[in-house]
Amino acid sequence: MIEFILNHEVVRLNHERADLTVLEYLREQRQLCGTKEGCASGDCGACTVVVAEVLDNQLSYQSCNSCITFLGALHGKQLVTVEHLEQDGRLHPVQQAMVVHHGSQCGFCTPGFVMSLFAMYKNPLKRASMAGVKAATEEYLGGNLCRCTGYKPIVQAALEGMQSAPEDHFSRSETAIIETLKRLKQEKNPGTENFYLPSTCQGLAELCRQMPAARMLAGGTDLALEVTQQLRTVDPVIYLGNIPALRKTKVTDDFFEVGAAVSLSRLNDLVEQDYPDLSGLLLRFGSRQVRNLGSVGGNIANASPIGDLPPVLIALGAELTLQSFLGRRQLSIEDFFTDYRKTRLSVSEFIRSVRFPRAVKGRYLKVYKVSKRIDDDISAVCTAICIELDHGRVGTVRIGVGGMSAIPKRAIACETALRGSPFDAESVERAREALLDDFQPIDDVRASAKYRMAVAQNLLSRLFIELNSPETPTRVYAHG
Repeated sequence: MIEFILNHEVVRLNHERADLTVLEYLREQRQLCGTKEGCASGDCGACTVVVAEVLDNQLSYQSCNSCITFLGALHGKQLVTVEHLEQDGRLHPVQQAMVVHHGSQCGFCTPGFVMSLFAMYKNPLKRASMAGVKAATEEYLGGNLCRCTGYKPIVQAALEGMQSAPEDHFSRSETAIIETLKRLKQEKNPGTENFYLPSTCQGLAELCRQMPAARMLAGGTDLALEVTQQLRTVDPVIYLGNIPALRKTKVTDDFFEVGAAVSLSRLNDLVEQDYPDLSGLLLRFGSRQVRNLGSVGGNIANASPIGDLPPVLIALGAELTLQSFLGRRQLSIEDFFTDYRKTRLSVSEFIRSVRFPRAVKGRYLKVYKVSKRIDDDISAVCTAICIELDHGRVGTVRIGVGGMSAIPKRAIACETALRGSPFDAESVERAREALLDDFQPIDDVRASAKYRMAVAQNLLSRLFIELNSPETPTRVYAHG
C-alpha cells in the first residue's frame, strides 16, 4: 500500500500503475485541475506542487514538478496543491500578493508560480542564507515560465508576500501532520505489486537480485521522461527515497560522502562554501523543482556524456561505493564509465554513495559549462579543473570533461602537459594542443566538433586568466 497525505486527507492506494505521475493522478482521478499540464517534462513549472516530509522532526517543504514525479514516491509525505492554500475564504499571503500586484493575466501559469512562492514562503532559513529575498525569488521562480503577464509584477508579488511572517494554517497544523506522516512511514510492507519501497540497502540489493530488469527510481527527472515524452511503460519500479543510508550525507575535515539518493539541492547546500564553482554549476541544473527531485546517483548512473556532475567528480578524484547482494566495492569514478550509456555496474548492482575531498588551501576547482542558454540547457562542453599551484608551478592537476566524447572523460594528455610546469602562457598553450590527443569530438545538433575543441581549449585560457588576474571578469553573467 502507498499512503500519503493529499492536502489534509490521508490517501491509501493499492493498485495504481507504477509509472502513474502525480499530475495525472491529480487531474484525472481527483479532479484537482488547478495544477496545470504544460510541457510534461519539468521545464515550464505549470504543474508545480509542494511536497512536505519529516526531516529532523520538522516538516521540510520542497517544490517539484508533478508531471515527472511518480505517485509512489509520495509514500509517507504530504502533497500540497494550489486548491489547499486558502482557508475559510481567505487567500494565502502569496496568493493575495499576486492579486494585489496583478501577477496573473491568462492565469494558466499562475498556480505553478503560486506554489513555487509557497515553497519559498515555507523556507525562511533558506531565504535568509541567500543574498536577499530578491535573489531567493529569482532562484525559486527560475523554473516557472509566463508568456503573457511579464515577470516584474510576479517578482513584486513575491517580494511583498515574503514580508509576511511564515505563520499560516500549515504551521498551525504542523504537529498533527508530522505525527500522521511518522505513523504512515512505520506501516509494514509499503508499496504495491509493481512499485517497491525498500527501507534498507540490504532490502534493495535483494529486490535487485530478484528483479534485475526493474527500474530504480530516485528523483525520476530522467526516468519519467520515458513515460511522458516517449510514451513507454516503466514497470516494475524500485524507489530509493525511503532508504536512509542512500539519503545520508557525511562531512569530515577531509571529505564529503553523499548518498546516491541525495538531491541536487541538498548537494548544493552541502558544498557551496567549499566549492563555489560547483555550486554555480548545480544552480544551472534545470530548475529548483528539478534539483529538488534529481539525485546525485541518478546523474552518475544514467551515464550521459553530457551529464554535468561526472566531470566535476572526475576532477575531484571521487570514489564510488557500489553495492549488490554480494557485498560492496569501491571504484574510482573515472573508471566507472565504459562506453556511451554504459558503466561498470554489474547486474543487480547499484550506487550507494560517492566520496570526494574537501577544499584545501592552494587547490582550486574551476568549473565551466558552455551551453546556448545560461540556465536549463544541455552542455556543449563542460570542463572541470582541479589544480594546485605551488609558487607559480603546477602541482597536482585533474581535468574532467563532458560533451567531448561518448563518456565523461579525464583529459590525461592535457594534465601531463601542465603538471610540474610553470603556470604560464607557454605551458597553457601546450595544454591546449594536448587536448587534441585526448579527444576527437563529434558533430551533432548542439555543436560541431571544431567548435567543441575550440571551446575546450579556450577554457584552459580562461583558467589561466582567472587564476592570474582574478579581477578580470570572464563569466557571461559577471557582465549583468
